[in-house]
Amino acid sequence: MILDGKCPTGPIEQTWDKHRFDLKLVNPANKRKYNIIVVGTGLAGGAAAASLGELGYNVQAFCYQDSPRRAHSIAAQGGINAAKNYPNDGDSIYRLFYDTIKGGDFRAREADVWRLAQVSNNIIDQCVAQGVPFARDYAGYLDNRSFGGAQVSRTFFARGQTGQQLLLGAYSALSRQIKLGTVKMYDRREMLDLVVVDGVARGITVRNLVTGAMESYAADAVCLATGGYVNVFYLSTNAMGCSVTANWKAHKKGAYFANPCYTQIHPTCIPQAGDYQSKLTLMSESLRNDGRVWVPKKKEDCGKHPNDIPEDARDYYLERKYPSYGNLAPRDIASRAAKEQCDDGRGVGPGGRGVYLDFADSIKRLGEDTIRERYGNLFEMYEKITDENGYKRPMRMYPAPHYAMGGLWVDYNLMSNIPGLFVLGEANFSVHGANRLGASALMQGLADGYFVIPYTIGGYLATVKPGQVKADHPEFKQCEENVKAEQNKFLSINGKKTVFEFMREVGGLMWENCGMARTKESLETNLKKIPALREEFWKNVKVTGSGAELNQQLENAGRTADFLEFSELLCRDALHRNESCGGHFRTEYQDAGEAQRDDVNFCYVGAWEFKGAGKEPELHKEPLKFDNVHLAIRSYK
Repeated sequence: MILDGKCPTGPIEQTWDKHRFDLKLVNPANKRKYNIIVVGTGLAGGAAAASLGELGYNVQAFCYQDSPRRAHSIAAQGGINAAKNYPNDGDSIYRLFYDTIKGGDFRAREADVWRLAQVSNNIIDQCVAQGVPFARDYAGYLDNRSFGGAQVSRTFFARGQTGQQLLLGAYSALSRQIKLGTVKMYDRREMLDLVVVDGVARGITVRNLVTGAMESYAADAVCLATGGYVNVFYLSTNAMGCSVTANWKAHKKGAYFANPCYTQIHPTCIPQAGDYQSKLTLMSESLRNDGRVWVPKKKEDCGKHPNDIPEDARDYYLERKYPSYGNLAPRDIASRAAKEQCDDGRGVGPGGRGVYLDFADSIKRLGEDTIRERYGNLFEMYEKITDENGYKRPMRMYPAPHYAMGGLWVDYNLMSNIPGLFVLGEANFSVHGANRLGASALMQGLADGYFVIPYTIGGYLATVKPGQVKADHPEFKQCEENVKAEQNKFLSINGKKTVFEFMREVGGLMWENCGMARTKESLETNLKKIPALREEFWKNVKVTGSGAELNQQLENAGRTADFLEFSELLCRDALHRNESCGGHFRTEYQDAGEAQRDDVNFCYVGAWEFKGAGKEPELHKEPLKFDNVHLAIRSYK
């Protein structure tokens, strides 16, 4: 099937404005008749629920945390992009659009990316009005810094806590709507199934994580804003609760999963310290504004104290390989470059899995107080974890799984191929292509929540009669029974291996064979080993306790079962795409270490349809057209 993204035509500068005008409207009195479910309360979900409530819709918002404030968006550090051009250094909406298309290695839709760049400026105004404490310069104007893949300073920030401050802004707006009664908040609920009636999304089935009770909720539209899936690698920068479950349940009900092999490895994370570590810690890409990345030129120097290695014995490899961008090369390129140095035996720290991020030059030039003012909390976090002072000796960094560019397929209106199911933020595939530029995740989440879905969902609801399906429909009961049956099966197996043993095992296979680099052989190995591991899981996993109580083992068993199925799809997608692009690096397809795209055969979105347990999924394609940016070799040299 050839998929239609429903992208508007005509001059790209006018597409979003014209599309908004062409969308059908729901009048204010009628909005009160419609119910909308929003799953996830991070930046995309929180912004969407608050905005839809403000418009007058009845919103039911769900999160598995004990408060919307604990959504993983809070962990974002470095900043949020916008094309305001405050530094007057040559930025524009078109340049942000171009940098995003190029940064994604020409594997994203032009129309979606243009809209993102266009509304980026509105996001900053919105957040300032909410009281988000962005950094300001000496004169009181909003300050900017640089991020990877750009030669301008367009990133707004709040020290190293930008995600937290933006989430608190969205949470304050959401809290106002909760108080007014337009939003009803359900915390400590995990979505375990999507209810589809006659091909249309009509509600969700959730588990109350405190009592264990199954609950069903009906609505006229469902919005998934449930984040990404890189915990499929087990160790990642994501919170341990982040999973693929909501997206995977929707996929098994018919929603197409697009580009699952596009995952992002972040180049600046604190290296793994042990075999039983539960997650990895991100250090903001913003540190590369003032920190210089290097490794020793000689292998025999790797064991020395970094301050004892003279300047002429250091290899500032990003500055050497990519002089135009230097230490601010895009994440996929910087990650692979770090891996190259470590594979060459010049890595530092335990196991040789680390490179240095050095602030000595910046401290000498600007003073320690200035660096502390810009990044103080990041240095504190680094010292607490490593017991090393980043001001006195270079930090140690190594790449780690961080973000999912793939996700459920959506059209220009953010609606999946299932009518009534909308997907926002990291949960969809829409704007980042094969590699996300730094500081664009927060931009996409707030763009989708504040400025896109309030328009596009109205265009859909205007064609739907409100309240057609209630929670007493037989399909809701059937979904509840299916979920209960699966949970009872987990509890009845009583095997010998814990859930975490299985999760570590599948994560290890994914990182080794489908991580920073993939080959035909490594992917085929996974496609043999993962089904065998999944079969063992269903025979030998041990889940204690019961389903009628708080039971985190049971929660994690469900998430692990979904990862065991999803990981096979990710590997299958990576195997079929015989090219390298962005974060998808097939070592067979490279040119002097750089990704080698195949635009003739793979310039499309690959969206997979679930065909049933044990059956091969079917691939559908959405061709990508580039009318405003010419396809070119992606070079940062």
